[in-house]
Amino acid sequence: MSQNDDRIRLAIVDDHRMILGALTEWIKSAQDIEMVAALPSWPELLSHPAFPVDVVLLDLDLKDNIPISLKISTLKTMAVRVVLMSTYSEPNVVREALAAGALGYLVKTEEADMIVEAIRSAHRGEAFISAELDLALNSGEIGGAPKLSAQERRVMALYGGGEPVKAVAFQLSISEETAKSYLKRIREKYRVAGFDVGTKVALRKRAIEDGILIETDGPRNL
Repeated sequence: MSQNDDRIRLAIVDDHRMILGALTEWIKSAQDIEMVAALPSWPELLSHPAFPVDVVLLDLDLKDNIPISLKISTLKTMAVRVVLMSTYSEPNVVREALAAGALGYLVKTEEADMIVEAIRSAHRGEAFISAELDLALNSGEIGGAPKLSAQERRVMALYGGGEPVKAVAFQLSISEETAKSYLKRIREKYRVAGFDVGTKVALRKRAIEDGILIETDGPRNL
């Protein structure tokens, strides 16, 4: 595990070098993440001198015939947390990966801010699923409250409690753009579940009804 508790030690495994390069550039801007290795294959990860790391961003589609469940279980035995990336969003594959112990699942078209947040969430031991995949997984659950990640619940509570987006971002130590992305994800999840939380007032009301916000947390600046 990390010798420096202030930084998340990350390795990326993807057999597309262009994607490796792009991800490396995106993640460089995150001061709390240390890029330890960007590798094209699974064996190179296991043999890397800096392994084990804190989090591995792992391509689901590596063409090595090694079951993804075996990779995840191997990393889990070393206390390494896993975020999977894929070019497709087949719900059954997502469920299998999560059941095997992956903490995150992203499509490769995800915004850079969300990839960084997925890494942070995994390091905290929290699940983070691409919004697109989450909607696919839960599309049959119309009428029930959508499943929000811990960070999404925090954003909803603060924003629904009356905080402006800038203050939400500051309190959660994320960028303003990331906070806006979370709000977009939250609203889309509720829309698919059959609830309109397009306004701040509607979002606050829903947060109270779903137990995310206590009603006595009076509205501020709504």
